[in-house]
Amino acid sequence: MFRDKELVVIGGGDSAVEEATFLTKFASKVYMIHRRDELRASKIMQERALSNDKIEIVWDSALVDAEGEDLVTGARISNVKTGEESTISCGGIFYAIGHDPNTGFLSGQLDTDEQGYVVVNPGRTDTSVDGVFACGDVVDKIYRQAITAAGTGCAAALDAERWLAEKGLE
Repeated sequence: MFRDKELVVIGGGDSAVEEATFLTKFASKVYMIHRRDELRASKIMQERALSNDKIEIVWDSALVDAEGEDLVTGARISNVKTGEESTISCGGIFYAIGHDPNTGFLSGQLDTDEQGYVVVNPGRTDTSVDGVFACGDVVDKIYRQAITAAGTGCAAALDAERWLAEKGLE
């Protein structure tokens, strides 16, 4: 679907660089749109992006709108310092601007860290509340992938089954 097309990735952190680098396997070019004048990614990730001929970083810019009817045909961007708008022709736009776990409803119910992720015991899925287990993106600060969420989901099911057996509630 995106082979040999120009694509846009929004963001400047590790996730954005990882996404942009991956997309260069298929795309003819990847534009990274970043609202700052330097990447927030780790040094090694920055080097990957800056040394990749297929990645062009558009500094100090933010997405205003996606253009196109049924399919994306362009990304309208605005320079955050000058307000000047321009359009990049592209076949797709990917957002990699950070992730906030949707755990606000758990406030005061389970222990969460300063970023809102549910705190689980190391190597397990049990939480601060006996019999409550957590998995997926609410505990995963690093990978945030469907496959890792499925894996921790399986682990949570096994931990819950073990907990039920210990309580004699099989």
